[in-house]
Amino acid sequence: MKEKTSTEMLLRSLCLTTMVKQYEDLAEKAEKEDWGHTGYLRNLCEVELSERQSRSTQRRLKRSGLPDGKTMETLDQRQLPARVRRQIPGLLEGTFVGRAENVLAFGLPGRGKTHLVSAIARELIVNHNCRVLFTTAFHLVQQMLIAKRDLALEKMLKKMDRFEVIILDDIGYVQQDHNEMEVLFTFLSERYERRSIMITSNLVFSQWDKIFKDPMTTAAAIDRLVHHSVILELDNESYRAKQARKRQKAGGKGGV
Repeated sequence: MKEKTSTEMLLRSLCLTTMVKQYEDLAEKAEKEDWGHTGYLRNLCEVELSERQSRSTQRRLKRSGLPDGKTMETLDQRQLPARVRRQIPGLLEGTFVGRAENVLAFGLPGRGKTHLVSAIARELIVNHNCRVLFTTAFHLVQQMLIAKRDLALEKMLKKMDRFEVIILDDIGYVQQDHNEMEVLFTFLSERYERRSIMITSNLVFSQWDKIFKDPMTTAAAIDRLVHHSVILELDNESYRAKQARKRQKAGGKGGV
């Protein structure tokens, strides 16, 4: 008992919490299967590392702010345009993050833009240990305006720079005044060729003058985003419209 207590204390002092829970069971298994000392130690280290990676992934997922339920498993890829389906495997490899490329998803409301980029981002966290942040364009702009007012904009930008990927959702819904346009452009410029941005928009580029108002700023923003980017055009039928029709049909069948 004293030896057990001593071993547990040593493991806890080294912050090897999973080993504390597993070392006895693995020792018994090692003896039965004749792993030897090296095999036992390797397996013990593997379970500790696996658990740490799992906890790290869960922390990254929680900090990301990604919407619940929008995963690759719940994404009906059959409803996406064929070209977009062909682009997905390359994005899931995550190499675009290392190249600081952007992913721009365009389509009318209900086409699955947010679901698609969120699902890809979730896979980047789980499989590639990426640091991701999900935010709406409106929320980001408002937070940046507050930071600018408090003379803390540079600090905020440095904090966001920790994220290898930032998802800027619904950029088409932001109708900026001059100050809002300015901070949004600053954000895009700061990440240009350094970090990746994933953007969803219901407005095609030819309509972005509604966002930035000034033609020169609009052109400059588009140029920075498109220079290194993957463009996803979701011109499929609205998911919500399809679901509404299904519900109507189901209701009709149930009627007299």
